[in-house]
Amino acid sequence: MHSDSFDLSLYFRRIGYSGPAAADTATLHALMRHQLFAIPFENLDVQAGKIVSMEPDDIANKLLRQRRGGYCYELNGLFTMALEALGIAWRFIAARPMFYPARRPKTHMAVVAEVEGRQWLCDLGFGSYGIRAPLALDELDTDIIQDFDTFRLSRDAHGDYLLQAKVEGSWANQYGFDLSPQEWIDFAPANFLNSTHPDAVFVQKLLVIQHQPEGRFILLGNTLKSITADRVEKQRLEDEEVVHVLEQRFALSAR
Repeated sequence: MHSDSFDLSLYFRRIGYSGPAAADTATLHALMRHQLFAIPFENLDVQAGKIVSMEPDDIANKLLRQRRGGYCYELNGLFTMALEALGIAWRFIAARPMFYPARRPKTHMAVVAEVEGRQWLCDLGFGSYGIRAPLALDELDTDIIQDFDTFRLSRDAHGDYLLQAKVEGSWANQYGFDLSPQEWIDFAPANFLNSTHPDAVFVQKLLVIQHQPEGRFILLGNTLKSITADRVEKQRLEDEEVVHVLEQRFALSAR
């Protein structure tokens, strides 16, 4: 995706990356990891009653210059700006979240990148049990360990892909998808739904997630959760403490 406001060197500084700017597998993996650990998943705009902008320039300015985070359309949109600048082939795909009790539409955006003859699922914006590095689409029915999380890709009888994560020792469906390429504008209705619908989790509660190599911090409403390989800690926060945690833990301002 192209934005006149996107600057590759600024992107590298924002995510703390100083490696090669090459169109290869190693760079693809490094960029996804660096962005995941540097830019949080967050819905502050939705909580402020705003509809998240789908303008590429707005996304580049928000995440790079204002040093904010975002949700899937923004985080994955920014990632494709970097891929575009590096000459790595990519496409948007639409995914159906599958952890809800009822069947949901394909409201999630992910990215498939193609480099050095292989296709890779990349996703910076699925929240808690999102992948932590690209997954090869030709590596099916295999446990893939990424840091302290384990994932698996499989295909159903119709050829659609299913992403699963191991949650508390059992496989949990995360989302299903096919490889049909999507245009940026195709996600505008889903973005509007996630920004405005009263049943959308982003409308209902504040949600901020910061991934780290050793774990993740999740702020859901007034509850802060810290997750590592061997420990889960929860803390109930007062309203004024939420503002402090946003600033100190997530480097975000809610003022």
